[in-house]
Amino acid sequence: MKIRKKMRFKFKMVMVFILFNLIFTVILAPFVIFWGPFEAMQVLAVGSVLTSRHPQVVKAFLSDAQIDEIVDKYNEADSSSNIPIQRTVSDASSGITIEDIKGKSFKGKVMLIKDPKRIKVAVTKEMGVTGERVSDLVKDTGAIAGINGGAFYDPNGSGNGAFPDGLTVHNGEIVHNNLGNLSTDSTDVIALDKDSNLICEKMSADDIKKNNIQEAVSFWPALIKDGKRCEFQDSVWGVAPRSAIGQKADGTIILVVIDGRQLTSLGAKMSDLYNLFKDYDAVNAANLDGGSSTELFYNGKVINTLWNWAGERYLPTAIVVMPE
Repeated sequence: MKIRKKMRFKFKMVMVFILFNLIFTVILAPFVIFWGPFEAMQVLAVGSVLTSRHPQVVKAFLSDAQIDEIVDKYNEADSSSNIPIQRTVSDASSGITIEDIKGKSFKGKVMLIKDPKRIKVAVTKEMGVTGERVSDLVKDTGAIAGINGGAFYDPNGSGNGAFPDGLTVHNGEIVHNNLGNLSTDSTDVIALDKDSNLICEKMSADDIKKNNIQEAVSFWPALIKDGKRCEFQDSVWGVAPRSAIGQKADGTIILVVIDGRQLTSLGAKMSDLYNLFKDYDAVNAANLDGGSSTELFYNGKVINTLWNWAGERYLPTAIVVMPE
C-alpha cells in the first residue's frame, strides 16, 4: 500500500511539474518572441500577427513607436527568397492545370486556367447576414473550382464574413460598396475588365464604370504590374498562409494557395509570392485575403491543407472558375 501511495504521489508530482512547465512556456513565449534577442523572429512575428485577426496581441507587448521601428527597419521587398520552387503537375483536364509547389519553407497549389473568361466573382446570397464557404459559393454558381476572394469586415464582431470590404463587382455591376464617398473614394481592387485583362489598381466606383470592369474584389498589395515588381514590405506582412491571383501575357489566369502555420508549411512572405509569380511568367499579380481564409476548392473537395481547425471559413466572396 505504501509503495502504491508513493507511486501515485510521484506520478502526481511529475504531472504537476509538466503542467507547470507548459504553463510557464506559454506565458514566457510571447516575451521571448517580442522582447527576446532573436531579431529575425521578432520581425516575422510582428508582421504575421499584425496582419492576422488578432493584431492587438502585438500591441499588448510593443508600443506603436516600437512596432513602427521594427516594420520600417526591414524592407525585404528585394529579399533573396527566390530559392528554386519545385513544380509537379498533379492534374490537367478541361483547360485547367494544377501543380503542386514546394519552396524552402512552404508548400501549396497552383491552378492555371487557360481561358480567363471563365473567371468570375461569387458573392454570398445573404449579404449583410452571413458569408458562405468557398465550397458553397462554387456550388451556388455552378462553377468547378474556387479560391477565397477579397477583404471583408464584421461590424458586430461576429466573424461570419457577412460584408465584403471596399468594392465588389460581379457581371459588370457593383454589388457592394462601403467606401465613404460612394462614387469617387478609391480602394485597391483586383479586377477583370471586359476583355478579361487582370488589373491591380486603386479605383473608385466611377473608375469601375469607366474601365468596363466586369469582376472585382478589394485586397492588396499588388505584386506585379506590367511585368514589374511592385513595392511591398515583407516585414509588414510577415509569414502566413497566402492566396493570390496572377495572369500571363497570353491571358492564362494563375491561382495560388500556400499553406501556412503548419509544421510542414510555415507560410510565405510577399517576396515568396512575387518570386513564384515571376517563375510562372505573370505580367500582373496581386495578393488576396489569406490566413485562415486560404482555400482552393476543386472537383468537389478542398485540395489544399486548411489552417483553420474548424474547417472552411465563412466568406462574402470567392473567385470561381466556370465550366468551359
